[in-house]
Amino acid sequence: MAIGSVPFADVPAELDRYSRQIRFQNLGEDGQRKLMDSRVTICGCGALGTVLANHLVRAGVGFVRVVDRDFIETHNLQRQILFDETDVADNLPKAEAAARKLRAINSQVTVEPVVTDIDHTNILDLVGDADLILDGTDNFETRYLINDAAVKLGKPWIFGGVIGSEGQTMTILPGETPCIRCVIETSPPPGMTPTCETAGVLGPAVAVVASFEAVEAIKILGGRRDSLNRELIMVDLWDWSFRRLKIASLKGKVDCPCCGRRDFEWLDGRMGSHTTALCGRNAVQVAARRDQPLDFAELAGRLAPLGQVRHNSYMLRFAAEGHEFTVFPDGRAIIKGTNDVSKARTLYAQFVGN
Repeated sequence: MAIGSVPFADVPAELDRYSRQIRFQNLGEDGQRKLMDSRVTICGCGALGTVLANHLVRAGVGFVRVVDRDFIETHNLQRQILFDETDVADNLPKAEAAARKLRAINSQVTVEPVVTDIDHTNILDLVGDADLILDGTDNFETRYLINDAAVKLGKPWIFGGVIGSEGQTMTILPGETPCIRCVIETSPPPGMTPTCETAGVLGPAVAVVASFEAVEAIKILGGRRDSLNRELIMVDLWDWSFRRLKIASLKGKVDCPCCGRRDFEWLDGRMGSHTTALCGRNAVQVAARRDQPLDFAELAGRLAPLGQVRHNSYMLRFAAEGHEFTVFPDGRAIIKGTNDVSKARTLYAQFVGN
């Protein structure tokens, strides 16, 4: 008996866990082996990122690096499929919790969690050895940074975004297709577009867009580029609408800041901020890079008069002046209770130090 062109008996024993995927004739055994020899970096491990990581680890991609700056909260559980209530109680960073689940799903895959904020100082290290970069982020500042790095290095990346019941995705092949800034040259000003806080987000919409990204990833990594989508895909699950926007004519725009002029302003650090209001969170991230990791025990002792201070090897948490602080070993902090960047910087200096 055979499915497509791959007989049951012809799937090697060491590939048995992937047998149903191998029997899909557009991939086959050679495509599967290419997946197993591939490396990806997933930028962001929230809604999109958890679905992406789940798909690619189960598919057998050989090395998966998961990068995320955040920790798990109860409101994440509605759509971020790798997390559960125990992860919330354990105060785990998303990247670490995801890696634990992914390793249990497929021990043949090397999963590398990285708890950090992606910025111009580290992105080349995070994506430089990857065959493909995947977008699991929630902001255009990081996407433009990914785009700069991908175009400079000549690496493919896949954009995805979801809000409400709507989503978009686009595959970017530097030198072959338009880049993200050919299509969306600048991001809308803050407050001008819906966020997950104002418009909400449906888990099934996340799953659909991430699945589009994942199947494109399998095509790229499995050596099936001739089957890639080269359009901007837009879907609305609530209205059952599906649109494909032809963008090929935008390729090679001489006025594109990135792939046209090759002015990598995000990668060079001329654009972007070290202190950022987080989308829909009433929170600000303060990124204060340090040469040495913070001494959580020393900081906890200093903050003890404020009340309860909790910490593990990943983060330290405390409350002060009506704000909740989550501090990471690299000095980065997420301060909840304000969207005011200046106020967040002041609070950081007051309680964590410069």
